[in-house]
Amino acid sequence: MLKIENKNLIEREIFSKLVTHLDKLEITLIVGARQVGKTVLLGMLKNELIKKRKVNPDNILYFNLDIMRDWEFFQNQSNLIEFLKEKSHKNKIYLIVDEAQRVPECGRFFKGVYDSNLNVKLILSGSSSLELNTQFKESLTGRKRVFHVFSFSFFEFLMTRDKNLARILEEGKTPSFISKQKLNLLFEEYAVWGGYPRVVLSNTKEEKQEILAELYTSYIEKDIVGFLKIKNKLGFSKLVKLLAGQTGQLVNISELSNSLNLDRGTIERYINAIEDTFVVSSLLPFFKNSRQEIIKQNKIYFNDSGLRNYALGNFSLIKERMDSGFVLENAVFKEILLHLTVFGKIRFWRTKQGSEIDFLILEREKIVPIEVKSNIKKTIIPSGIRSFIKTYIPERAAVVNLSLETTVKKENTIIYYIYPFQLGRFLANE
Repeated sequence: MLKIENKNLIEREIFSKLVTHLDKLEITLIVGARQVGKTVLLGMLKNELIKKRKVNPDNILYFNLDIMRDWEFFQNQSNLIEFLKEKSHKNKIYLIVDEAQRVPECGRFFKGVYDSNLNVKLILSGSSSLELNTQFKESLTGRKRVFHVFSFSFFEFLMTRDKNLARILEEGKTPSFISKQKLNLLFEEYAVWGGYPRVVLSNTKEEKQEILAELYTSYIEKDIVGFLKIKNKLGFSKLVKLLAGQTGQLVNISELSNSLNLDRGTIERYINAIEDTFVVSSLLPFFKNSRQEIIKQNKIYFNDSGLRNYALGNFSLIKERMDSGFVLENAVFKEILLHLTVFGKIRFWRTKQGSEIDFLILEREKIVPIEVKSNIKKTIIPSGIRSFIKTYIPERAAVVNLSLETTVKKENTIIYYIYPFQLGRFLANE
């Protein structure tokens, strides 16, 4: 459950999981793009320790390695271990490190601290899995649990707009007709502007655009380009914009290579970079019959639709856009991503004959197809759903749309026509 203590402090849905992990010996590793709220979460964990667990503030050490003075403190592993050994002699110490990847050879560094068997709980955050993966993956195997933080979910966004509507959804109540209209309009706003906390909490469109411009420039055009030492900055920037324009479509590396006059290896490296830094996610195809189903090309979605729309320079309402279906589809992808269980996976399905399903939720032995339609007036079952039902006979399917709510049955499959804001409840009932 979310709580708003003031306009600018929102308890995230992931927070309870982080609190529970404070009792584990493993390193708590919080990763995500810049400005999605990792630093706020670290601050809230510190408050949790002080106010609710009554930990002495002197036993909580907080460092932000974007600050030079804090960064300098982590330049010598031996000195840090000796310092912690002395501090933790009588009391358990909580070491909170923001932007931990800035430590030289951070994987080996924190492995050494962890393996010293001190009475110290390590809580680390990082913005780039490029650095975190290369340095932490092997060094911290079996020593960490990774928590991925994204920009606000729709529910978190809704808590800043209308707490009463948010509670109706949380409690599983049926909204009134007027409430459903409001929820649809709010989801459209969320799909256009995304869920970055500063963007959501801004009051004007101009302010939102300025924040997204700052995010895009500092994170994509500076941080990622700088870390990878990308020389062709213009080519990299054009690739991000092309991917934004091709959201939800099959990614053709050869076409991108020809369009940008970059070799295939460079295109693949750039795509891996923006995926590893949490800007986009690749969606893999699902197949069981390799003769009938396309299996080689992925799709790409942006982890925040506001950043995607900034890349395109278009913040028009969904109903006013040529790409309305893809805007809604990207927002739905984000919601599915955030509602996946530890056993869940997302895929898409497409046959050589052209039948297609936008998203498949795979969990254990179950498959749930989900099709996204921005404009639908009648309960006409999409052709992709029909084909998939004929082949795989799922128990349930969903058609996510902005205008129709009903249920129909096709053979042994129940097809739910639902609004986007109902998606979380639909997935939770799986």
